[in-house]
Amino acid sequence: MNMPAEPPKKTRRTKGGLTLVDVARVAGVAPITVSRVLNSPEKVSADLVQKVRSAIERTGYVPNLLAGSLASTKSRMIAAILPTIAGSVFLDMIQSLTETLAGAGYQLILGQAGYVNSREDELLEAIIGRRPDGIVLAGIMRSAQGRRRLQASAIPLVETWDLTPTPADMLVGFSHEDAGQAVAEFLYQRGRRRVAVISASDERAQRRNNAFAQAAVRLDMQGPDGQVPFHSIPAPGTAANGRVALRALLAAHPDIDAVFCSSDMVALGVLTEARVLDIDVPGRLAVVGLGDHPFAAELYPALTTVRIDGRAMGGIAANFLIDRIAGKDIPEVVRDIGFTIVERDST
Repeated sequence: MNMPAEPPKKTRRTKGGLTLVDVARVAGVAPITVSRVLNSPEKVSADLVQKVRSAIERTGYVPNLLAGSLASTKSRMIAAILPTIAGSVFLDMIQSLTETLAGAGYQLILGQAGYVNSREDELLEAIIGRRPDGIVLAGIMRSAQGRRRLQASAIPLVETWDLTPTPADMLVGFSHEDAGQAVAEFLYQRGRRRVAVISASDERAQRRNNAFAQAAVRLDMQGPDGQVPFHSIPAPGTAANGRVALRALLAAHPDIDAVFCSSDMVALGVLTEARVLDIDVPGRLAVVGLGDHPFAAELYPALTTVRIDGRAMGGIAANFLIDRIAGKDIPEVVRDIGFTIVERDST
């Protein structure tokens, strides 16, 4: 009975890592058989597949995916560029992207571009140079240079978390302007007449805030100076920022009766500081967040927030890419998933 060879032993004289030939020797098969198991297992008998996979497990061999991608022109990798990987607002989308892409045989890698002095162009250049099969961007590609590079590369792109009639390729998101206006109208309907904003300073939040302020002025919810009080915090916003911002807003504008926050995390800080200051929420002050994170419903009082379906966004974006890579037609390249104001006790 022939026993499979032992895994090759490394010595100080060994150069490089394990190769496909090493795996073939351990499995007792030809190198071409190992290659077929890795690339087209459906064309190999179950017995050989099991033998090769067992050898791979024993040796710890990791296939050289770059070599395979050069031959097939497919990397099986999708790159997602986010302003921050610390922003909990993106977690549902990333989870959905990961699951949907994995189901089609793709792996997701993440890149962080930042909010301030964004390195999006630099990061995009590095990603394009590695030729992923697709790219997901949190936001809209606003750099002309970035658009040119993407168009030249012909790599499928899905922009997310925003809305425009002129996407660089495909888009799934919602209107920040509509969301800001809807929150102002919601607070007006709840009897609030002196509203304020605590918001991170990123561009999408600014457009949302401007729409909120315009609607508030139209509804006569501004301050005596004709302006809607606004306190800017660094992006991404934190609970600590929210606490400091509320105290500063109340010191300058003691008559405010509602605050719209750029995220649920910021709103958590506002609710915490309101309790410290013995301010009744919602009696004295209404609070609205954005994101509808799992903790929002568990706060005391439970937080009213703008819900964006991140899982739906991620799933649609992933399927856009999967279909485009497969050569299928995408009849609707712009998908507006909208938003929902989830009313809870904080208003």
